[in-house]
Amino acid sequence: MAIKSVMSDMDGVIYRGKSVVSGAKEFIGTLVETGVPLLFLTNNSQQTPLDLKRKLENMGFAGLHEFNFITSAMATASFLHDQRPAGTAYVIGGGGLVSELYRVGYSITEHNPDYVVVGKTTSFNFEMLKKAITLIMQGAKFIGTNPDVIDPMESGFEPACGSILAAIEIATGKKPYIIGKPNSLMMTIALRQLGAAASETLMIGDRMDTDVVAGMEAGMKTCLVLSGVSQRGCLDKFPYKPDYVYDSVGAINLSELD
Repeated sequence: MAIKSVMSDMDGVIYRGKSVVSGAKEFIGTLVETGVPLLFLTNNSQQTPLDLKRKLENMGFAGLHEFNFITSAMATASFLHDQRPAGTAYVIGGGGLVSELYRVGYSITEHNPDYVVVGKTTSFNFEMLKKAITLIMQGAKFIGTNPDVIDPMESGFEPACGSILAAIEIATGKKPYIIGKPNSLMMTIALRQLGAAASETLMIGDRMDTDVVAGMEAGMKTCLVLSGVSQRGCLDKFPYKPDYVYDSVGAINLSELD
C-alpha cells in the first residue's frame, strides 16, 4: 500500500544538536512541495510548536506551520486535562511543558499538587529532585513526558528526561506513567491531527525503543534512520524490526516504498 502521510521524529532524524542531517532539507522540502501530509512527532517537551517551527526555519527549512508539530508536552497536557480538568502540578521541565499545562487550565504549584510532571530540562538540580521525591511520597501522581535517557548532539549525547525520571524512581520506588513515545496515546493524537490511516503512514525515527515500536504498534510502516541513537548493530537485540532502514532521511524516496 502506498505511503500517503509521513510522521517524523526530529532530534537525530532531521538535525543533531545544531547541525542539520545530510539530505534532510531536501527530503522535507519535497514533502512540502508535493503536499504530502507531514507531522513532526517529538518527545522534546522543552519547546512549543512555534519554537520548533522557528528553529527549523533558522536551519533553512521552509513551508512549515505550527500544526506540523506535536510534542510530548502537548500530549501530556491533553492527558492530564482528560484525567483531572483544572488540576495542579509541580513541574520539572522547560517552558514548552509549562506553557502547554497552562494552556489546558492547570496551575503550577509546589504545595500539595495532584501531579509531579517531569520533562527534560538543563536546569535540573538537587533541590528539584528533593522536592519531587517529597511530593510523590506525599501522594502526588508521578508523570513523565517521555522515556528517552539520552539525546543525540553534534559531539555525542546528553542526558534526557529518562535520566531524571530514573533518579526520582529509584528514590521513591514509584514508576512514572510516561505519555510520549512509545505510548500509543501520542500516536493516536498524531493520526487524528493528520487525518490519516495508520496503514498509509510512515513513521521515521532514530530510536528502536520509542519511534519504531510506537509506529509498529500503531499499525504504521516504520523507518529507522541511523543518524541518531540506534545503530544497525543493535537491530538483532529487539524482538521487532523496522520495515525500512536508511543511513539518513536523505536516502528515503517515498515513491520506492511499498
